Amino acid sequence: MKHLRHPGIWKMLTVTMCMVLLGCLQAHKLQGHVSIILLGATGDLAKKYLWQGLFQLYLDEAGKGHSFSFHGAALMAPKQGQELMAKAQESLSCPKDMAPGDCAELKDQFLRLSQYHQLKTIEDYQALSRDIEAQVQHEGLREAGRIFYFSVPSFTYTDIARNINSSCRPGPGAWLRVVLEKPFGHDHLSAEQLATELGSFFQEEEMYRIDHYLGKQAVAQILSFRDQNRQALEGIWNRHHVERVEIIMKETVDAAGRTGFYEEYGVIRDILQNHLTEILTLVAMELPHNVSDSTAVLQQKLQAFQALRVLQRGSAVVGQYQAYSEQVRTEQQKPDGFRSLTPTFAGILVHVDSLRWEGVPFILMSGKAMDERVGYVRILFKNRAYCAQNEKHWDPVQSQCLPRQIIFYIGHGELGSPAMLVSRSLFKPSLSPQSWKEMEARPGLRLFGRPLSDYYAYSPVQEQEAYSILLSHIFHCQKGSFITTENLLASWVFWTPLLDSLAHEVPRLYPGGAENGHLLDFEFSGGQLSFSQPQPEQLVPGPGTTPMPSDFQVLGAKFRESPLVAAWPEELISKLANDIEATAVRAVRRFGQFHLALSGGSSPIALFQQLVMGHYGFPWAHTHVWLVDERCVPLSDPESNFQGLQAHLLQHVRVPYYNIHPMPVHLHQRLCAEEDQGAQVYAREISALVANSSFDLVLLGMGTDGHTASLFPQSPTGLDGEQLVVLTRSPSRPHHRMSLSLPLINRARKVAVLVMGRMKREITLLVSRVGHEPKKWPISGVLPSSGQLVWYMDYEAFLG
Repeated sequence: MKHLRHPGIWKMLTVTMCMVLLGCLQAHKLQGHVSIILLGATGDLAKKYLWQGLFQLYLDEAGKGHSFSFHGAALMAPKQGQELMAKAQESLSCPKDMAPGDCAELKDQFLRLSQYHQLKTIEDYQALSRDIEAQVQHEGLREAGRIFYFSVPSFTYTDIARNINSSCRPGPGAWLRVVLEKPFGHDHLSAEQLATELGSFFQEEEMYRIDHYLGKQAVAQILSFRDQNRQALEGIWNRHHVERVEIIMKETVDAAGRTGFYEEYGVIRDILQNHLTEILTLVAMELPHNVSDSTAVLQQKLQAFQALRVLQRGSAVVGQYQAYSEQVRTEQQKPDGFRSLTPTFAGILVHVDSLRWEGVPFILMSGKAMDERVGYVRILFKNRAYCAQNEKHWDPVQSQCLPRQIIFYIGHGELGSPAMLVSRSLFKPSLSPQSWKEMEARPGLRLFGRPLSDYYAYSPVQEQEAYSILLSHIFHCQKGSFITTENLLASWVFWTPLLDSLAHEVPRLYPGGAENGHLLDFEFSGGQLSFSQPQPEQLVPGPGTTPMPSDFQVLGAKFRESPLVAAWPEELISKLANDIEATAVRAVRRFGQFHLALSGGSSPIALFQQLVMGHYGFPWAHTHVWLVDERCVPLSDPESNFQGLQAHLLQHVRVPYYNIHPMPVHLHQRLCAEEDQGAQVYAREISALVANSSFDLVLLGMGTDGHTASLFPQSPTGLDGEQLVVLTRSPSRPHHRMSLSLPLINRARKVAVLVMGRMKREITLLVSRVGHEPKKWPISGVLPSSGQLVWYMDYEAFLG
């Protein structure tokens, strides 16, 4: 400790601390050379936005004390890569107010400073680092820092990060910044894993996770607007005055050409989890004293994330445009019967549990194949006024009955460009005149139900691309517009449970474009969101056309005077699984237990797998599992129905072993011997455990001969009488069976009949026409005496 008293030591420590504090300032306060490496330099994003953004950065910063070099990088060989990179740079443009001669000269300089590198191996990264060092030395410069932009798939991040960390970091005194494009994981677990891997190579301050929506001018204005208008907003930016907040992004394009990505991510992961949630936090967060303080801004955003109320299944409505599954089948080479469950439309109801926002609904919505392309944030204020005069006499500025709203108009739509709109009945906003100007009058234009003249309306003095704005922020070490690891994981904690609950949800089909009509309108009550219109029974392409099976999603109808659910196989199984879970939850809530009787065969296997993978809330601990029928073989035999049930369901869920009831077909080392009275044993077990011998739900199938359970045509066994369980004989091997009787099945509170496959079409058509003739077609005798019968058929069985 005594050495620390030496003034020289204190001087060194002071210098070191100053160097640390000035780290971010080095990029623009001290002269030096900056190398920008664009990984994925020949890709679509680079071609559309990134090269232009880097050129704009060069235009803004050239001549301010730094020298630059731009390094495009990809996996392809140097000659081909250089050609594609040059092609991507052909469309570079200058601001409209720049003289053509000056533009041409600056563009030529930028292209001379750009070179291509193949980055495939660790040796390639070492060579790139040597090239940068040699250039800096040759020109007698000091290296200020390096920016690596990851415009590559996220599965490559870890390997690239490892190579940069080991072989391509700048030397002492120079900074490193890596820019990461979304997606940042698929759920909380994968995001956490990716964050851990990247964190082993980079410091938090070196990483810039980019969300280009945060660079859009109207979005980037939200905090500045709140700051510049604190006095006017402080009293009304809260639950007492705000009715609701809408954060919307609609697209007219569909997912054609991107179905591989969309099948993995869908609209919620693609748009809502990142873009719209980031915007939500800008509206909902508490405003720090200094909005230029990135650390304070990010801390307040994190607190906003942590205040978001947990999403429930009822917090969302999802849809899918009608042509999507066909696009997936074509692009991903899926079989003809494939139906995707990926949502292309989602509406989400979010609540923020804070004193400021308690009870205020935040509506997040995005969709493809919509009626318009537009993005906006709309804060709608409550209005308790009533004006006795007719609307035409209202004062356009002073009337208290005019709608009061603030709109951050992100772009496109009726206006066609970014804008800031504030109702004249609120206040005249303060905005930076260097950045925003009053819009010219546009007679006849109406926005959100009011003429444009009802608003104080502003547009940017100069429109800028989001990537150009964010690249400037990266260069100047302004981290407030980027996503920290902590905020990223907080977002995934919020979204992952809802995404899991929607994984097997059948989205509502919509035709796309203007034809959507009111089909996707939704409304909310409390914490629940629902479509305003009920699901149509069918969606038909147009007048005068004959509907095909592909024109239907879930068809609600009648079959043999009982409810029918018809759908594509994946949707059908999902619907049946949801219905079984709902029945189970109701039974357990009412009676404390759920008695489920399951048939064997191949058709229920997909159902069992669905229950295992997608229904973690199923009350298995309170469920009794019974067999509808069984083959007279040992329970370990592959042909045993119980063995199939065990393999596909029971070994994967936590049903107490004493709640599992296999049929006693193997007693005293004999199979289904009459004298062993196995059927009577099972009947007594049912009577002892199942109230009134009424199962909560019985799942049946239907054979091509009209049999159900192991009740076969032309055999009177089990079709009537007092017996609950019977021994029967099948026309196919193994011949001997045990089965619940038809009278016992008809005591159930609910019976579900699952019919799947083209080979069932003929018997389905026949059974639809016959009456009550169980001796000819045992399935025709299924009709619960005081319960409900529901048919579940896929389209091949129903329509052929």
